Amino acid sequence: MNILITNEDGIFSPGMKALAELLSHFGNVTVICPETEKSAYSYKITSRQPLKLKKVDFSFPAETYAVNGSPADCVKLGVDVLEGKKPDIVFSGINIGPNVGRDLYSSGIIAAAQEAMVYQIPFISVSLETFDTRKIKFDIVKQLFYQVVDVIIQNKIPKNLMLNVNLPYTSKELCKGVRAVPMDLSVSRYNFTGLNDPHGHIYYWLKDNYQEWEVNEGTDYDLLRRGFITISPIELVHTKKRRIDQLTRWFQYHK
Repeated sequence: MNILITNEDGIFSPGMKALAELLSHFGNVTVICPETEKSAYSYKITSRQPLKLKKVDFSFPAETYAVNGSPADCVKLGVDVLEGKKPDIVFSGINIGPNVGRDLYSSGIIAAAQEAMVYQIPFISVSLETFDTRKIKFDIVKQLFYQVVDVIIQNKIPKNLMLNVNLPYTSKELCKGVRAVPMDLSVSRYNFTGLNDPHGHIYYWLKDNYQEWEVNEGTDYDLLRRGFITISPIELVHTKKRRIDQLTRWFQYHK
């Protein structure tokens, strides 16, 4: 099995290294990540400047490349350029900080996922509910995620599917289990806050309200906070025949 890893945290993210080490037990791993952080990049494909695929040497068993582009560029390069190594599955992560609710739709990861699914390749995004990289013990994280990967690999994932996985930062023994959950799209985690500069002008900054929200029971926010691994399935949007028929009826008298 050929496995491609990308991320939005950049090539030197410790989460990427941990994921590469874990996935090397399941197949042939290739890493293609942005050379710098590309969080909240959404869908950006580089079209007006050349991309450089630069090999980076790490101490784990995977060919690793940095790209001066976006997460979506990384997936497209992994499919188009690496001869004989077209991925059977793409993983992203391990992202530092949870990717829940509406977060997913502004992240660089949703773009990478859509790019993979266009090529009929399933996509797994994995994020960790903590923000302090200095204190993370990735051996604990790898043990926790290993069981999830094992189940995913053993089951045939539909090619137009993304699984958005969030891990609580806890040990395998203390984790409360795995739950398939809907994303809570009613919660707006980030909001603009107005501040005055020394000259009296107002400027705006995004404030992260993650720790402050009261969340809806049974959603990704709720179960992740309670110590569960959460998995939300996201399908690639297709043109729906019934919508085409509906629009045809709207305009049937117009030429």
